[in-house]
Amino acid sequence: MKLTSPDFEEGGMLPREMTYDGGDVSPELNITEVPEGTKSLALIMDDLDTLRGTFVHWLVWNIPSATGRIERGKEPVGTFGVIGFGGKGYRGPCPPSGTHRYYFKFYALDEELELKEGSVKEAFEEAMEGHIIEKAELMGRYKRS
Repeated sequence: MKLTSPDFEEGGMLPREMTYDGGDVSPELNITEVPEGTKSLALIMDDLDTLRGTFVHWLVWNIPSATGRIERGKEPVGTFGVIGFGGKGYRGPCPPSGTHRYYFKFYALDEELELKEGSVKEAFEEAMEGHIIEKAELMGRYKRS
């Protein structure tokens, strides 16, 4: 499985429009080579460079397995978890200092998750245990000016 974006390259800088400073527009994400037997997809975007541990910016599961693209500025069809800012849906990078790395991770799952809307990342990860067929990752960076 592969995850790419026309908005930024692996390890490259995220465009300002995709950050808190520029409008919180989610990037376009393209998912290819989804493995056979995939029943649903899941997405998490998080920042591992915070002083208080991982910060979640986007959390969605039960995305249809036929999804090949999430359009720029759009939310995928699926079930949404709560993010670090509170609420649901995409919220862009807003690092207090320095350059942070933001990981977009897609999971191919062998089932739809029995997890209620508004669940937290820890419950999401627990629900996925034993159901991950494959994972794809794309990392972008951002530093506030």
